[in-house]
Amino acid sequence: MKIRTPSTATGDRLILLAVVLLAAIWIAPIVWVVGLSFKPNEVLMRTTGGLVSPPFTLKNYTDILNSSAVFGWMLNSAIVAIGQMTLTLILASLTGYGFARTNFPGKRPLFLLTLVALAVPEQAIIVPLHTMFATLDLHNTYIALITPRLAFPFGVLLMTQYFRAISPEIEEAALLDNASRLRIFIFIVLPLSVPAQATLGIYTFLHAWNDYFWPLVSATRPEMYTLTVGLASMQTNFAQTEGLGFLMAQAVFAGLPVLVLYLFFQRHIVAAVAGAPTR
Repeated sequence: MKIRTPSTATGDRLILLAVVLLAAIWIAPIVWVVGLSFKPNEVLMRTTGGLVSPPFTLKNYTDILNSSAVFGWMLNSAIVAIGQMTLTLILASLTGYGFARTNFPGKRPLFLLTLVALAVPEQAIIVPLHTMFATLDLHNTYIALITPRLAFPFGVLLMTQYFRAISPEIEEAALLDNASRLRIFIFIVLPLSVPAQATLGIYTFLHAWNDYFWPLVSATRPEMYTLTVGLASMQTNFAQTEGLGFLMAQAVFAGLPVLVLYLFFQRHIVAAVAGAPTR
């Protein structure tokens, strides 16, 4: 039994205080953005103070919803984000399991090449990527918006490390019962890797939902805009022209689906970080 001394209790309180302060620092900009989104634009033209004092308004949000294209952009973002998340989970899980449990010629160089790919910035390949999809006449399609992001080295690395941490004795027992490698992967390994898949799925969905650079390049027709590109197209040269409150409302509106998704899967994310199985 661990005995708590006064110095230990003081140290725990200091750590808790530091965590609370860091959390407050992290949350403060979010509170500021949400507060500004409910303030009239004419008030914000004079001052951005007094977030908790009236007047308040919902006009910034109604202006967004009154645009008939917003829900189409949201649908595009949902299709792209869900498509990227689903296909990335499939490819990263299969590739990670192959690296973790199988032996094949060139395995080590290929894994090292995957690690090297982590250091390649997105901007370095944007020109050849644009040229390739333009040659195939695939711009302004969901294929062009989804497929470039499926090459996700971080996802492969995450799943590889998680599969390696799973005890191989479980799979060996199934192999002795003449179960195929694919059957073991689907019915034994995948259920054990739910925390890692939830974490990767949330990360992929978040990246796809907030992605602006590639959709801005590939989607040139308004009906194929994602939500980030579409909301940006509603702005003029300066935030004050449309209103700072309107700009903040756009940020809140675009971030709500990701927040809801995180609330549903936070148990799995915490379990993956802690390295503990979910129940």
